[in-house]
Amino acid sequence: MKIFVTRKIPGDHLEKLKKEGFEVAISEFNRVITTEGLLEGIKGVDAILSLLTDKIDGDVMDAAGPQLKLISNYAVGFDNIDIEAATKRGIIVCNTPSDEVNEAVAEHTWALILALARRIVEADEATRRGAYRGWEPDIFLGTNLIGKTLGVVGLGRIGSMVARRAQGYKMNVLYTKNSPDPDAERELGVKFASLDELLANSDFVSLHVPLTAETRHMMDKDTFAKMKKGSYLINTARGQVVDERALVDALASAQIAGAALDVFDNEPNISPEIIADQKVITTPHIASATREARDKMGEQAVAAIIDTLKGVKPQNIVDEKVWDIRRK
Repeated sequence: MKIFVTRKIPGDHLEKLKKEGFEVAISEFNRVITTEGLLEGIKGVDAILSLLTDKIDGDVMDAAGPQLKLISNYAVGFDNIDIEAATKRGIIVCNTPSDEVNEAVAEHTWALILALARRIVEADEATRRGAYRGWEPDIFLGTNLIGKTLGVVGLGRIGSMVARRAQGYKMNVLYTKNSPDPDAERELGVKFASLDELLANSDFVSLHVPLTAETRHMMDKDTFAKMKKGSYLINTARGQVVDERALVDALASAQIAGAALDVFDNEPNISPEIIADQKVITTPHIASATREARDKMGEQAVAAIIDTLKGVKPQNIVDEKVWDIRRK
């Protein structure tokens, strides 16, 4: 059976596919694969190991051929794949959620919160360019976290891990999700609030929602206007949850004091105003970039391929109902 990998991944997990006797082709380019390269590479394959940068719709699936059984997405998110089109064709789609990934994203979120609060990036840049002339009482004044309020938008696995860490800083934590979560409230000491209430009362707002039709640009001109003046926004979820133009305006008007972004509205293209604004910290979509997380992702993505092609139900099927109508 044939497998196409759209880009080499860290670790040696791909070797497991070869040991199973599968024919494995890996894109020769260490970059996001072009549409043409993707369409050429997937012809006649039984499985695709894709990355979140690969856009796979029904036309791409059809281009692979009727023997395509699985798309194993090396990512927790799967908004790059048309799940409905895959299920309609009997094609299984798997993703790679894990505690290792969740912990990595939660830790990165806190790295960004701390960097915002203490102006770490600004201070580092100034020191490196020789601006440090000795101790001064009023340079790079930041803000304490103790007693402040953290707003967690989306109290799922990652959001819960972020909230748990706030206990160590003695922060108040508000959360919003589809419905209150009494168990989480007891365990984490968090308080349910509507999105409007959370925005109005939080000093730091951290986004942890998937990208859906409902969450696309949920942070827009109107929602930014509802944020507590002088607060901060952190996004380690999906870039398109935030309307970047509205964020630029909110920063320019001092409605919010700063932002930290690991993902972007039109990545890898970022608004020049965002890049130029010292009140914004940017990282290149690396929230899950730990050795532990990447190793687990590779393990899961490869295991899904091996299981599926051996007729065993894989873990982490995005749409469970496809198993009964899968291609064989």
